[in-house]
Amino acid sequence: MGRSTGLAGPAGAVADTDPVDGTASCVGDPDPVDQVVDRFRDSDPVDEVVRRVRDALEEVFAAVAETGADTAALLTAGSGPGREPVAADLAGLRPGLRARLAGHPLVSGVGFVAAPGLLADAPGWLEWWQRGPGGAVRPLLLDLDPEHSAYSDYTHWDWYTLPRETGRRAVAGPYVDYLCSDEYSLTLSAPVGLGGRFVGVAAADVYLRHFEAAVLPVLQRLPAPARLVNARGRVAASTDPDHLAGSLTRGPDFAAVLAGPPAEHRADGLRMLPCGGTPLVLVTAED
Repeated sequence: MGRSTGLAGPAGAVADTDPVDGTASCVGDPDPVDQVVDRFRDSDPVDEVVRRVRDALEEVFAAVAETGADTAALLTAGSGPGREPVAADLAGLRPGLRARLAGHPLVSGVGFVAAPGLLADAPGWLEWWQRGPGGAVRPLLLDLDPEHSAYSDYTHWDWYTLPRETGRRAVAGPYVDYLCSDEYSLTLSAPVGLGGRFVGVAAADVYLRHFEAAVLPVLQRLPAPARLVNARGRVAASTDPDHLAGSLTRGPDFAAVLAGPPAEHRADGLRMLPCGGTPLVLVTAED
């Protein structure tokens, strides 16, 4: 959240190219990537990278979609004439959020972030749960009082604005999560709608080191240094010493690559391939 919470800050976010359903779009860290199955050992190395990245991100987006669907269902069930939802209603999400943290090994935090004005008794709200030291699952306790907190307005951060403005899934980061973990993290998010109205975002955090552990083995199989970037050129994982994870790279229009057909692009001596419909591009030198 911004630079200093369990969600993502403004550095390097990108909306996905596949729209989501507007109605319900939607840790102690004991080696979660050991649970990510490698099914592509004998495939082409470039295809293997694309598939591994796709599978890693789609695993997390599944948790995001489940949270979005639960939120829409909860708000629908609790709505009625003269009845606006309140913050306590969102407690109904907690069993599912805890289950997602247990069932999705790459997810370090997950939850729903309410749009301002959604709740009758709070200007904003995060129903957010995360894995803490030793693997304990705990809520994020964040002061959203505008009189006391610099984090009371989360509506300008990319993990929130991109889903709201595009109606699509988004990936934000990597960024340093100063408040929750002091870890480099990615945040994946999607809009949640109710009756055609945007009511907030469902989101999930992934520690960058876990994402790297899932994808670096296949990146290292490529014959040339390679990196994964989002539309703004922010590097999510890399085997290229000139482009380290977290850095911002200049060059081709990566946003156009993601917005175009899911095919290989070449420009400026680079080979670029969207990663299976996810908001990341594989970049390596031309053959």
